Parts: sequence; C-alpha cells; structure tokens
Amino acid sequence: MSNTMANRTVERLRDEALNLPHAERAELACDLVQSLDGPTDPDAAKEWDAEILRRLDEVTSGNAQIIDRAEFARRMRERITRL
Repeated sequence: MSNTMANRTVERLRDEALNLPHAERAELACDLVQSLDGPTDPDAAKEWDAEILRRLDEVTSGNAQIIDRAEFARRMRERITRL
C-alpha cells in the first residue's frame, strides 16, 4: 500500500472513529493502546491485587502518608519540569 493511500485510510478511519459515540470511542482507544503493548504478564493482575491490598492496609492502619489532590498535582508538575 502506498504512503498516500495509507494516509487516506488513516484519515478515513480517524474521521469515522471520531463520529462514534463517546463510549465506543473510549473502547476503541483502549483497544488500540493495548494493541501497542507487548504480551500481557499473566501474574500482573495478581501482583497488582496484592499491591492494592498492601496499600489499603497502610491507609487503614494509619501508616500511609496521605496527601491531597493539590499537593499531588504540585509534586507531579515539579517532577515533569525536571525532565
């Protein structure tokens, strides 16, 4: 397929995708991003579940340092400007 033909195909697909309802666009976007990732780690979900439970335990036991949204945003902006 020539580059011009490929570009037209991408433009047509983009136009059609942008006309989809919000939920369908979100699902398509998710599928496309996932298609760029490598193979899934079969243990990842189990490990994330364990990490979530560990963090919840820290919060409920009072051992976690909690910050509000504004402080989180400030820290993220600071990190980004250092890049």
